[in-house]
Amino acid sequence: MNQKNVIKEIKDNICCLTINRPKHLNALNKNTIKELGLEIINAQKDKSNRCIIITGSENKAFVAGADIKEFISFTKIEGEKLARKGQEELFDVIENSNTPVIAAINGFALGGGLELAIACHIRVASENAKMGLPEVSLGLIPGYGGTQRLASLVGKGKALEMIATAGMISADEAKQWGLVNHVCLQQDLMEKSINIAKKISKNSPMAISKSIRCINSGFTPGTNGFEVEKIEFGSCFATPEFIEGTTAFIEKRKPNFSNIG
Repeated sequence: MNQKNVIKEIKDNICCLTINRPKHLNALNKNTIKELGLEIINAQKDKSNRCIIITGSENKAFVAGADIKEFISFTKIEGEKLARKGQEELFDVIENSNTPVIAAINGFALGGGLELAIACHIRVASENAKMGLPEVSLGLIPGYGGTQRLASLVGKGKALEMIATAGMISADEAKQWGLVNHVCLQQDLMEKSINIAKKISKNSPMAISKSIRCINSGFTPGTNGFEVEKIEFGSCFATPEFIEGTTAFIEKRKPNFSNIG
């Protein structure tokens, strides 16, 4: 029986997805990209899931890059197809997920692994994490959205420095640069990520989904994020979750969004 590349565990309305290739430092091959993308899609479809957490098996690596052996002999056309398919099957799926996705970065997040993390909405790193985009040392560039998403997080200058030097930065440096939201001890990584997920799960899934859409629109060329925000704000008023949230506020109680379809 083949070992699953992604292990799913659901608890307290939180879907935890663990990339399970420890012998390869959880490197992303084609099958893992496809499998993880499908798990994200399925997790979104299950409305009981209020948050998704992605992490790597064991403690050495979140994801230590793409599986270079799969594409070392690729042609120009095959290389472009690889990047296009990977972005469509996984990285864009995560960024545009209606359900918030947290990256719990345990250890190395390099190349495609860092691109996976920065496609997520929130990043929590263990203090021993190392992050980098070493593609130029292989005669490549980041191909899974790294040149675009990294610059939107840390700025053009920092992104170019990180990519052009092909160097790694520590978790603390990543926090200073705005690349990760939180840094914690290795043994506290999942607890920290789950606590964030639990805070998210108390709020309106509809409003969170619309917030993700609005924030993403501000980084989409040709899209007026302010205009999207106005439209999405107005659309909230026609929802049961708006009624529950505002009624709970007036009645001085905590809102309960769990039973709203």
